[in-house]
Amino acid sequence: MSFDFVILRVAKNLLLAFSRQFYVYILASKSRRIYVGMTNSLFARVSQHRRGEVEYTSRYRINRLVYYEVFKYVNNCIARETQLKAWSRAKKVALIQRMNPTWEDLAENWGKPVKQLTPKTGSTPPEERG
Repeated sequence: MSFDFVILRVAKNLLLAFSRQFYVYILASKSRRIYVGMTNSLFARVSQHRRGEVEYTSRYRINRLVYYEVFKYVNNCIARETQLKAWSRAKKVALIQRMNPTWEDLAENWGKPVKQLTPKTGSTPPEERG
């Protein structure tokens, strides 16, 4: 086994470990106007919508993530986005309702500070319990 082969194997394993994901997502406004899109970074794309950087969603205040799907391959993601965009509004609404009946914002707490957990006084840490 040569040294070059070992490096290539390590690089391949790193690529597999950090494989990309692609997302089809549906955003909605409070009045339930909807927008279908796709991205390779759901967090970043939803953040762009929320900051008003996407003209259409900014105009209609569409910034609540109500549905998404994850794909390994970009071509599958593009095909699904195309399929969803071709659907009637009623069919899209039914999809959202089936997975998220209350139209909850799935990204509501993204990017917000997380409270640090602190142990209760007088409690024994799990590693010290018998």
